[in-house]
Amino acid sequence: MIGVTILKEAMFYEKSVDNRVNCNLCSHRCQNITESKRGLCGVRENIDGKLFSLVYDRLVARSVDPIEKKPLFHFLPGSLSYSISTVGCNFRCDNCQNFDISQLPRERKAIIGRETPPEAVVLAAKQNGCKSIAYTYTEPTIFFEYALDVAKLAKAEGLKNVFVTNGYITEEALREIAPYLDAANIDLKSFTDAFYRKTCGARLQPVLESIKLHKKLGIWVELTTLVIPTLNDSEEELQQIAVFIKDEVGPETPWHVSGFHPMYKLLDVVSTPVETLRKARQIGLETGLKYVYVGNVPRENGESTFCPKCGKTLIQRIGYRILENNIDCSKCPYCGAEIDGVFV
Repeated sequence: MIGVTILKEAMFYEKSVDNRVNCNLCSHRCQNITESKRGLCGVRENIDGKLFSLVYDRLVARSVDPIEKKPLFHFLPGSLSYSISTVGCNFRCDNCQNFDISQLPRERKAIIGRETPPEAVVLAAKQNGCKSIAYTYTEPTIFFEYALDVAKLAKAEGLKNVFVTNGYITEEALREIAPYLDAANIDLKSFTDAFYRKTCGARLQPVLESIKLHKKLGIWVELTTLVIPTLNDSEEELQQIAVFIKDEVGPETPWHVSGFHPMYKLLDVVSTPVETLRKARQIGLETGLKYVYVGNVPRENGESTFCPKCGKTLIQRIGYRILENNIDCSKCPYCGAEIDGVFV
């Protein structure tokens, strides 16, 4: 760990009056940040009238993960992804499973991490046989400058780039990184603004717009909804999410419905019943989605990929492990149907 942080001037900010600055990186669009103060993410600070990232090249987590852990089931299935993160997040989700690093700058004003130049990330990814780099664990938008520099180098070396994100990035920032971003798993946490405001400290509409823009820009998109009992698990809300995905993003977009387990500030909420997840999957399929997956539930068959035309098993999974992959040149070998995704 480090004791002194080397600063990187931030992108997407503008100077205001009296040495204040406005940040336009995420949809909070923090306004009038005064000197020595930070934005809501806790990692972008006004120093002498300029906005700086405090986490550039300061990795707090790195790991070699199966791409299925992101979760991405239709993007280079069976491959490895070099996963990295800094501290910080622009959400304050009550159920965050990585709260110890995501909320550290907010709760303790602490910035920690090990200095890791972009070149070192790309080299490590290649040395570990990874086909992609995943910006994950916390929220990649808040370490945008670092992610962008890594992504550019990775692209030049033939590696793919993946965001695991809450989707709160602004249009201007997303358009900047889109040429280097190949895939994203975006959390669609709820379909009510009240949930986003109370549980995450954010709003719903910017997330919906961001999801649609990711798709429009040609980034492969998969969506994840963590189904939390009493908070976002009604059949009506699950139906609304499924309809949005089908009509606004596309029926070929994989939807991951994941089980909640008590975490962080939601210790008094019970784990998601398996029956609820089965129902969510059924709702998605009946709405017209081609691929709906059940996650965080062992021994369920909801992690395998089935042909949406003939119903045959194409990819059999247990957890993050692939037992068989029958997809042939993006097609079902049994009926010839085109299977959506990035497979090479």
